[in-house]
Amino acid sequence: ADHYDSVTVMFADLINFTQISSKMPPTQLIDLLSQVFLRFDQLAEKYQVEKIKTIGDAYMAISGAPIKCDNHAQRIAAMAVEMKLALREVSDKTGIQLNMRIGINSGPVVAGVIGSTKFSYDLWGDTVNVASRMEDTCLPDAIQVTESTQAILQDEYYFSERPQVNVKGKGIIRTYMLLDRK
Repeated sequence: ADHYDSVTVMFADLINFTQISSKMPPTQLIDLLSQVFLRFDQLAEKYQVEKIKTIGDAYMAISGAPIKCDNHAQRIAAMAVEMKLALREVSDKTGIQLNMRIGINSGPVVAGVIGSTKFSYDLWGDTVNVASRMEDTCLPDAIQVTESTQAILQDEYYFSERPQVNVKGKGIIRTYMLLDRK
């Protein structure tokens, strides 16, 4: 595993997917998730973002590792904005109302492959945990970022401030909703 001083981590999660999935056969559910994640994977490739994994209906990605880059936050932000559009397109195509929350944080991580079987590249550290909390506390159909990410992106994107968000393990912190590119 390697240490990276500055990366941006994103978590995206479909809202109420358990209720949606309970109303369809497993094959239709897998097809729906495949359509969504295929679009997200295409965006990851477009923005040179590393998909880390999917867990159920959640999608995790990073920029800045394993290949270092200076514009990691910009890549993730651009991808996140387009993910919302892609999800809307899948919803329109399938007739199934899909909504999601996206959480983003920037900072240091440890990343790499550990263990001796079923190798997979993964991330560890407070930056990862806080990115997950940004998704957990995000408003529906929104992109919530930390102050560290907002500071990197403030000249390129519009934000609305959320000054009092209760984040597990952090208490009350200021976050920002990423609205759109300037």
